[in-house]
Amino acid sequence: MKLIGEIAGLATSFFFAMTALIFTKTGRMIGSQVTNRMRLLFALIYLVVINLILFREPFPFSAGSSRWMWLSLSGVIGLSLGDAFLFQALVSLGPRLGSLLLSLAPIFGSIIAWVFFGETLTPLQITGIVLALAGIGWVVMSHEEPADTPHGHTRRGVIFGVLAGLGQAIGFVLSKQGMTGDFSPFQANAIRMLAAVIFIWIGAVFQRQAGETITEVRKQPQVIGLLALGALIGPVLGVSASLLAVQHAEVGVASTLMALPPVIVLPISYFVFKEKVGWQAIAGTLLAIAGVAVLFLA
Repeated sequence: MKLIGEIAGLATSFFFAMTALIFTKTGRMIGSQVTNRMRLLFALIYLVVINLILFREPFPFSAGSSRWMWLSLSGVIGLSLGDAFLFQALVSLGPRLGSLLLSLAPIFGSIIAWVFFGETLTPLQITGIVLALAGIGWVVMSHEEPADTPHGHTRRGVIFGVLAGLGQAIGFVLSKQGMTGDFSPFQANAIRMLAAVIFIWIGAVFQRQAGETITEVRKQPQVIGLLALGALIGPVLGVSASLLAVQHAEVGVASTLMALPPVIVLPISYFVFKEKVGWQAIAGTLLAIAGVAVLFLA
């Protein structure tokens, strides 16, 4: 199907924008760490069912050890660690600014590819990086903390957002290594999700927080529906669509289309979350997206 990669890229942005809104709400209800653990668990269940239906096996056991290694590392870094930082940023900053900081991911990805894989950056691409960083910096500087916000809350949120972008970029580069050839995005996502679930729940056990996670969810049973919906939209549909986009479109085009969640979230934050959005925030967001577009379409 022609343009399937481009359509998948646009769908990814929509899915990630919706999941940012959902997990902002659940993170404020039960905490970001509990949200991350539970949504990965739900997502793994979804992917097992999907793979059983499509391929009659829960995981691609016939895939080579190299593919399993790259995709597992991608899952741990991108889904466990990177998204843990993302949810902290969403809780601290809200979906608009949190998702905007995630737009750093393609920038980090291009720098990682330049340093470790020898891909060159042209002057125009460097200009795109500068524009994107300037736009994000503009939005961050224009963000005003409410009077009752603890001191340094926004600063920590920004740090978490930057780390989230870095984690997603590393996960993206590693997943590219593991998806060589014609490999199903759902199978690749299942490997990534399995590694992420094992990593994050073993960590919870060692931190003696596994039982507390279940208890926290049982205290607020209404959050289960939101977690299940968010897991389906983000880690399952969103991540699978992003892998499909990378397979069938130029990386630059796909990455640009996947960097649009902040634009989608902007009106929703204003009308739904009643977040005050000034002209600086709008201009900075558009500048950041323009920088990403210049970087990857150069």
